[in-house]
Amino acid sequence: MSKILITGASGQIGSVLSEKLKEKYGTENILATDLHHNPDYIGPFEVLDVTDFEALQTLVVNKGITQIYHLAAILSANGEKFPLNTWDINMKTFFNVLEVSRLHNIEKVFYPSSIAVFGNNVERVDTPQSSNLTPSTVYGMSKVAGENWAKYYTEKYGLDIRSIRYPGIIGYQSLPGGGTTDYAVDIFHKAINQEEFECFLGPDTMLPMIYMDDAIRATIELMEAPKEKLRIKTSYNLVGMSFTPETLASEIQQIHPNFKIRYQPDYRQQIADSWPMSIDDTDARKDWDWQPKYGLKRMIQDMFVNLNTPMPFTP
Repeated sequence: MSKILITGASGQIGSVLSEKLKEKYGTENILATDLHHNPDYIGPFEVLDVTDFEALQTLVVNKGITQIYHLAAILSANGEKFPLNTWDINMKTFFNVLEVSRLHNIEKVFYPSSIAVFGNNVERVDTPQSSNLTPSTVYGMSKVAGENWAKYYTEKYGLDIRSIRYPGIIGYQSLPGGGTTDYAVDIFHKAINQEEFECFLGPDTMLPMIYMDDAIRATIELMEAPKEKLRIKTSYNLVGMSFTPETLASEIQQIHPNFKIRYQPDYRQQIADSWPMSIDDTDARKDWDWQPKYGLKRMIQDMFVNLNTPMPFTP
């Protein structure tokens, strides 16, 4: 039976992924960890600073861990406020996970990458898997480095490391966490609370996105795919949909006609302008049969249903 350790388990992805993994493998087989105790979490939970190699190693050994999902990181927008600290934390935590995994024969490691790995010199429409990676943020730089280190440990030491380049993730389960695409989460809360929304991106800023349910399903499907079918040793492109703030706001106004939005682009606009507008995830579809289930309208419906507001239409 797999014994799975999750770092950053209280974050946007980790909080949802941990629940899905508990359903699949049993609560007792999932060890959630984060920098601070989470009193709402049900199941084994440990306070862990992943920059502490010995603390991580002790948990892995004492708990008989066989898989690690390494989700702890500082995200794009927050990362630009303290770039050197972002680099140190993002890289040191991953190095610790890699070394502990190598030393203790961890069966599988999951490493989340991001569309932040791309720079403004790529094809921004249907950005291919093999694009040149010259990111404009420290977060993106750390993810590119992480992808290359994952490939190195795979080829040199035989570790089984699997990774997804997540687009913007939209979900009802948590509040925005400091990412450049997080406007697409915050906007729903403002609409429900009947507040005007100030968008930090311009109205026509198209970015690739994915609904949380699809992102979690993709992660688990990748981790369960036969190793011999996975050709990409860095990180797989993945996408669910692409849209602009104006398009999203217009769809929300079909449900909340009084919802108002104004645009006040800030430093995050420059970050977004360096990222793809849409992604080609053909390799994920070929190698592990990836198929998104949520488009824009279905995603909006599910967001409002789960945020407890009436749905006046049937899509």
